[in-house]
Amino acid sequence: MSIAVECNRLASAVQRRRRWLIPVLLTCAYCAQCLWFVGTQSLTYDEPAHIVAGLNAWRQHTFNQWNDQPPLARLLLTAPLVPGNWRILPLPQPLNGAFWTVSISPGPERLAWFTRPINVVLGIVLAWLLWIAARHMFSEATANFALALFAFSPPLIAHFSLATVDGTMTVLLFATALSVAYWRHHPSWPTTLGVGVVVGLFLISKFSALPVAALALGLMATTGAIGHFSERLVKMAAAITVGAVIVWASYFFQNGAITVHSGRLGGAYGRGRSVVVPVKGLLERTVHLPAPDYFAALGGVIQHNVRGQQAFFLGEIRKNGGWRFYFPAVVALKWPPLIWILAGTTFMLILAGRARATDFWLLMSFPACLFGLALLSNVNVGDRYILPVFPFLLLAGAGSREWIKGRRLAVPLVALIILLQIADCLRYAPDYLSYFTPFVSPARSGTLLTDSNLDWGQGLIALRRYQREHPTERLSLAYFGSVDPAQYGVCVSPLGEDDHPTGTVVVSATHLSGQYLQNSDAYRWLLKYPLKAVLNHSLYVFDVPATVTP
Repeated sequence: MSIAVECNRLASAVQRRRRWLIPVLLTCAYCAQCLWFVGTQSLTYDEPAHIVAGLNAWRQHTFNQWNDQPPLARLLLTAPLVPGNWRILPLPQPLNGAFWTVSISPGPERLAWFTRPINVVLGIVLAWLLWIAARHMFSEATANFALALFAFSPPLIAHFSLATVDGTMTVLLFATALSVAYWRHHPSWPTTLGVGVVVGLFLISKFSALPVAALALGLMATTGAIGHFSERLVKMAAAITVGAVIVWASYFFQNGAITVHSGRLGGAYGRGRSVVVPVKGLLERTVHLPAPDYFAALGGVIQHNVRGQQAFFLGEIRKNGGWRFYFPAVVALKWPPLIWILAGTTFMLILAGRARATDFWLLMSFPACLFGLALLSNVNVGDRYILPVFPFLLLAGAGSREWIKGRRLAVPLVALIILLQIADCLRYAPDYLSYFTPFVSPARSGTLLTDSNLDWGQGLIALRRYQREHPTERLSLAYFGSVDPAQYGVCVSPLGEDDHPTGTVVVSATHLSGQYLQNSDAYRWLLKYPLKAVLNHSLYVFDVPATVTP
């Protein structure tokens, strides 16, 4: 009898270990692709700015450099740099079309390996939150399916492999939604305080978190099945208090004055610790607040969203963006179609009453809120602004497996879906940032979208490899990025807007579209010459004959 019991115990232990094998292997597959990206993609346009701001916050406890985002992501990304002697200095003359160009010591590639893995870890956290949510709503097999889709999703691999702020908000929005859903079933005081912690962290991820955090707190107050309204209000107030303390703590408990004055949101930016408010009459008032830099930056971001930014969309350039169908088109062009098909199937099944999922509509209200707000923004520069929607799409898409599992050939069909997703993802590897759906030819992607949708300055390592393979060619380069190409060992002649050199000419896709140039057509003359190569999906290499006058 004891032998049989021992055999059963060992069999159970083996089964438990096998249960974890699939999620662990999928997590490793995700990590491998992220590290491949880190080692092959040069620093993007925004990464040095985030790192400078984070180092300044750690070293000086001030937020006067690039105060356009809350500090959480920047503090996390730069924590490994604090003990070292890292220096990021602007060059006297920035590259054409760039706000600044920096020199990095000890070097940009080493900097990438010190900072980007922090976001990779955050991606792992998101992956396991997705797995937990899918297991709770559907089943463990469906959770593994969700994780497989996650592990081969180009938008997530790309943005969780960069030293930027979008990944931090993505994981914290998902965590906020899950914490509120859990609170509705377990509205204890420890859970309430936990919601406050998560919401507080969410608030210091990006400023676009504010309206969604308000939704989260509103759902706490209006959940009629939980106690009296006054009890819910008290717990909501407690969560707000905890969140506010976390926001204040992220600014090192600073206090200070901030000036509020009347003006147009589309007018001149407020400078320093000043905020523009759109009120009638003359207003000029100074108030003392905790974390004044938070409110000053928030005011600037609101103005930026009203004023807009130069943008390129479907062949058109606008100085201030403002296309209301920009983000719907971007997700149609940039997010894997298989995910849309799977998610659409789940939505239709649930609407038709043929499938059920706990808290499904509650969770989906969070990405719906964020996406709706994005439609109102005049900043149209990349799918990263709506990246937090993507994990919810994966959760919905994974739910389709619950319908598939009852069909004939269910296992082969699920395997085929995963294989198709892997094949689609690897088409662009390791440059996952430039991913477009299979319906968009890589040769046409630069005529539809640029900037961080396609070319964010990530191609210098590929250009270095090209130069080593073609040592006799002299290169002229118009580069969209903020890091000096020489720091990557690239020897080039800078290509100005009025220059017309011969030989090998390399132009970033974003400069071909031209939204950040003084003359948006400055490099279009190159399109009539032979295209030798496209490096990393983002750098166009032209052959301009010496005998031909442009």
